Amino acid sequence: MTAGDRARVETARVARLATVRPDGSPHLVAVTFALDGDTVVTAVDDKPKRTQDLQRLRNIDEHPAASLLVDHYEEDWEHLWWVRVDGVAEVIRSQTAIDALAAKYAQYRTAPPAGPVIAIEPERWRSWIPSAL
Repeated sequence: MTAGDRARVETARVARLATVRPDGSPHLVAVTFALDGDTVVTAVDDKPKRTQDLQRLRNIDEHPAASLLVDHYEEDWEHLWWVRVDGVAEVIRSQTAIDALAAKYAQYRTAPPAGPVIAIEPERWRSWIPSAL
């Protein structure tokens, strides 16, 4: 991971989390996230959901490979970029992860996530950033 990749990931507000369903098909969901050291963390929070038995949690229990894609789009394509973190995910309970999320998102300071945390231990960082950036 480069310092620039890390800075882009740290300041981005939303990302897409990809996990693998038990049948091998991809599952993609938008998430809020933070870095807890080098670990990417996201939590099940109180935003409206049909159930707390989330597909992403079941996927990780079955197949822990995950990717997080952070990207930026502008009409001026010289400012486009993306950073992808590929790694092994685990469903955990972690106050330090909740603290990292609360430091990034004011909403979590007033209503901390009650659900479990997904922690992704990075194995690979990939990025595409125009040379102009």
